[in-house]
Amino acid sequence: MRAKIKMIPFMFLFLVLSSCKENGELEVGQKTSMRIDKVFEAGERVKGEVVEAVFNIENTGRYPLVFGEIKGSCSCTVAEKPEAPILPGETGLITAKVNTEKFRNNTEVSKTITLMANTEPNRVVLKVKMKIK
Repeated sequence: MRAKIKMIPFMFLFLVLSSCKENGELEVGQKTSMRIDKVFEAGERVKGEVVEAVFNIENTGRYPLVFGEIKGSCSCTVAEKPEAPILPGETGLITAKVNTEKFRNNTEVSKTITLMANTEPNRVVLKVKMKIK
């Protein structure tokens, strides 16, 4: 009886591991490539305006493109990434909103968004550039 009870965890582990490969999910280590414009030129903006930057992404690789963490360079910059993987040959968008309320007038501003993905390199830095009037 004790031998049967000891086998239950091993059987459960075997079922979990064997079911993972059959569902078509991503495997660890699948790298792909993407095409993305890394700089968004917002032009001249009025202090206090919220600037929305849009970055077009194309998966140019052989595997689904999956995004991990996305982070703005400061609290004034908030970015959103696609939640679903972008399949090979497909496109998607990354949007970033930059609140210019605390910027000085007559200054050039450059804010960054750091994006993690299953690409090589796995970290991409995007920029939003503008001049505050």
